[in-house]
This record gives sequence, structure tokens and C-alpha cells, in this order.
Amino acid sequence: MGYSTNEMFSRLVEQYERLVYTVCFQLVRDDAAAEDLTQDAFLSAYLHRTSIPEGYERQWLCRVAANKAKDYLQSAYQRHTLLPGEDHIPPGQAPPAEETALRRASAEEIRDLILHMRQPYQPVCRLCLLEERTPEEAALALGRPVKTIHTQLNRGKKLLREALERSGTDGMLSP
Repeated sequence: MGYSTNEMFSRLVEQYERLVYTVCFQLVRDDAAAEDLTQDAFLSAYLHRTSIPEGYERQWLCRVAANKAKDYLQSAYQRHTLLPGEDHIPPGQAPPAEETALRRASAEEIRDLILHMRQPYQPVCRLCLLEERTPEEAALALGRPVKTIHTQLNRGKKLLREALERSGTDGMLSP
């Protein structure tokens, strides 16, 4: 059956809005982020409303909410950078090798490498690395699943690191 009408979907939102928020909040522990993720979860649910399994709406929405929160936490970790004055990184929180190489390269060199990447990595890296959009925003802009964007972004970063290593980049950006 699905939730083909707006009225039916609105009832679903009213019934499960607090539950979806609670699932998000339990994972991210941030009120504003949980509110945003709740909206993202219901947007995703709306886009796939005709495939909501009848009788399993609650479980399905909780899974969507949990996935949104996990994606958010993963992207927050991926964006973590060492702030000025931080002289060490706690064990287990070191940035991936790709990010270390990216920090050493000049901004112009990185921009040129990204703009000349092969598909499907170029638009993902352009949106996430140059335009600083979240993987969720890139997924909406490109019409791809968020998991695909995460995979393509990680592979794109690896390609960037390899290209930078080949070019022998060790020029640090001036402070």
C-alpha cells in the first residue's frame, strides 16, 4: 500500500516524530543535530514513501533515523581537523593518510586535481572538498545514495593522495 498521499504521510510523521528524534538524539547527543537529522529522516522517508513496509513503519523509520545519525557521525569524524595549538592527536583519532597529504598540498594544486578527476569522483570531491558540502547534501545534489557518496568520497581522497604523492608534494601551506 505505501503512504501515497500527503495526508497519510502527515499522520505517519505526527505518530513517529518524537521516536525518530529520540533515535537520532541517542546517537548524536546534540539537540540541533538531532532535529536536523529528524527532518532528513522524514525527507528520505517521504521520497521512498511508497515502499514503506505496511505494518513495519516504526521499525523502518527507526532504521532510517539510525542510518542518518550514523552517516552524520561518520561525516563529522571525516571532517575533524587538527586545530591550531593542538600539538597531538588522541590515539585512534588520527586523520586518514589522505587528509594528511591533502593538508600538505597547495590549495590550487588540490583544486586542479579535483577538477580533473575521472567520473564518478570529480563531482563528489568538488562538492564535498571544494564547496564544503556534507555528503548528505552532495547525495541530494547528485541524486545518489549517501552511502555511495561516502564510498566515492573516500576513493576520491585516496586518488588525490596518490596523485599528490606522485607529484612529490611536500610544500606546506604558510601559516
